[in-house]
Amino acid sequence: MTKHPSKLLLAILLAGLSGCTIVPGSHISTTPGWFLEEDEGNEEAESLPDVVKVHTINTRILQAETQEPPQPADNLLEEPADYDYEVGLGDVLQITVWDHPELTIPAGSMRSPSESGNWVHNDGTIFYPYVGKIKVVGLRVTEIRDLIAERIAEYIEDPQVDVTIAAFRSQKVYVSGEVKQPGAYPVTNVPLRLLDAVNASGGLTEFSDWSDVSLSRGDKEYSLSLRAVYQEGNPAHNVLLRPGDVVHVGRNDDNKVFVMGEVKEARPVPMTRNGLSLAEALSTSGGYQQDTADASGIFVVRRAPEGSDHLVDLYQLNAKDATALILADSFKLQSRDIVYVTAAPLARWNRVIRNILPTVQTVYFGVLAADRAEVLSD
Repeated sequence: MTKHPSKLLLAILLAGLSGCTIVPGSHISTTPGWFLEEDEGNEEAESLPDVVKVHTINTRILQAETQEPPQPADNLLEEPADYDYEVGLGDVLQITVWDHPELTIPAGSMRSPSESGNWVHNDGTIFYPYVGKIKVVGLRVTEIRDLIAERIAEYIEDPQVDVTIAAFRSQKVYVSGEVKQPGAYPVTNVPLRLLDAVNASGGLTEFSDWSDVSLSRGDKEYSLSLRAVYQEGNPAHNVLLRPGDVVHVGRNDDNKVFVMGEVKEARPVPMTRNGLSLAEALSTSGGYQQDTADASGIFVVRRAPEGSDHLVDLYQLNAKDATALILADSFKLQSRDIVYVTAAPLARWNRVIRNILPTVQTVYFGVLAADRAEVLSD
């Protein structure tokens, strides 16, 4: 039996602590042999099956990430060969028979054309002198003009008839969400497209997400992107609207990424209308801590797309080479991404020491006291 059991206890305690692998805080390992072991091409890392798929941020990944947004559904791209407005209930027609002012109701200074015109009644007809009731719903103005001219020719020789729409009231599209003036806007004889409807509603607000635009048509909903139209000049998303369509522009409140780990200010970073790159997210958080961060361990954690054979996509950037920051500026983040900067091995070891130091000091001074007591007793 040893004469100094307290010293033996201290030695055992220190030996146990020196082999301790529990490090406080989160950490993503970059040690080869775990799930970040790089393959021979140094382009993509080995993954945990069904859980994590690991990628190295390089030029190949950037090319894959810069693919064009998906095109709208095929039925949204279908457009009539010649667009023409069809009259509906509530529209007001302005009918003129030249050289016969008695057949034309003058607008006058106190009445607008919409007030003095021929209202399309609930039964889909209008009344016109000498002609009587005419069914006009579903007809174009040229068809209505020919119909009136044909019938009135019994009373007037070679009549010259003109028909215009004084007020478009029967057909509307609805714009809601983050626009300055949400509301209902009429469909007219001029084709109404997505941009026209947004501009008519006063344009986007500062809280709008121009990449999140939904179009409800009947019982179906389609996703569109104003960003694709404004920034990329993609006309496919500027679809032709139809009566009854509902356009909704989403908010960008939830469009943010989360920067965590060894950065100067861990915080959520909102995405702008032009998107957000990895370099922008890091710089907004003050950059990574030069004295504690592992520059080879900058990660982007992203939920895998639906239908994938894994749960998480993990992208790794090795920023020990400053030229890699160019890749960071080109790597576009997605909403709800998590950017994590892991700690350097020395920084993690220092944290272990800092946490166990009070315990070591307590044991050390306890051993000294025990030895002193033993000496006094001898």
